[in-house]
Amino acid sequence: MVEVEACAINRHDLWILEGDSAVIDTSDLPFVSGLDLAGTVQNIGEDVTGVESGDRVVLCPNVTCGTCRYCREGPENLCENHSLYHGGLAEAARVQADRLVPLPDSVSTVEAAALPTAYMTAYHMLRRLETGPTDLVFIPGVTGGVGVAGVQLVASLGAHSIGTSSSQVKLDRLKSLGLDYAIKSTDPNEIEDAVTNIGSVDGVLNHLGGEYTQLGLDVLRRDGRMAVCGRTAGNKSVIDIPDLFLGHKRVIGSTMGTQRDLETLIGLVASGSLTPEIDETYSLEDTEAAFVAMQDRESVGKLVVTP
Repeated sequence: MVEVEACAINRHDLWILEGDSAVIDTSDLPFVSGLDLAGTVQNIGEDVTGVESGDRVVLCPNVTCGTCRYCREGPENLCENHSLYHGGLAEAARVQADRLVPLPDSVSTVEAAALPTAYMTAYHMLRRLETGPTDLVFIPGVTGGVGVAGVQLVASLGAHSIGTSSSQVKLDRLKSLGLDYAIKSTDPNEIEDAVTNIGSVDGVLNHLGGEYTQLGLDVLRRDGRMAVCGRTAGNKSVIDIPDLFLGHKRVIGSTMGTQRDLETLIGLVASGSLTPEIDETYSLEDTEAAFVAMQDRESVGKLVVTP
């Protein structure tokens, strides 16, 4: 049992609230959402090892079966029955002990709660893109949670980022977080021209789907890579197949990350190499206001509830 001190909300939670989730529906009511929780262990069950009452922890929200070939061989986010933890928007949460990651004293629970979904997803995508120093990474919709995390992590790798948004104010804020090139547009044709003028893209971090998938392929260099983790702009994409195979381009599906990824991110925060961007914190009673802010796309960075 963990006393919840912070729980970030994600678009995944908003989709559940709006009835647009592939995994949660009205048959699951009553339902408590919230994936990304951090806090202090209250007590532990019998035979639990590696964690004790009083430990400060963050939860890796991967839920796996533990028996399929991917659980046996790893990484665990490939599990055939992979799902996500829910229940963090509460005063206390019952969790699986071996999914808890200890927190150094230098990492606050609010910072830790910002990491599991957005930052872990972006970090895992960048690993799958094999991003390295001097690479150019294109991030459409850069002001979302994965986009903001991507900008900061790209910078930490010594690579360069291009981001798009309809808001100049948000783009200016992203520049302060390390965004190298900002494009104020949502029109794929305008964006393609602007990106092409900047340079040849090595990797695309695509959390939008829809028409942005073909856009990502259009701006990729030969043998470039695009990782896709979301579908905010649409569940389906139409792509130019000859461009894909003639250009030796790769499209990679990516879901969440691994517990080791989360441990690495905690280490980066502890060392001062990464500071998660927190837009605002809310009391548990004001959680509705956090979801309204997410619906209105007002925020840049994570929205965190602090029970």
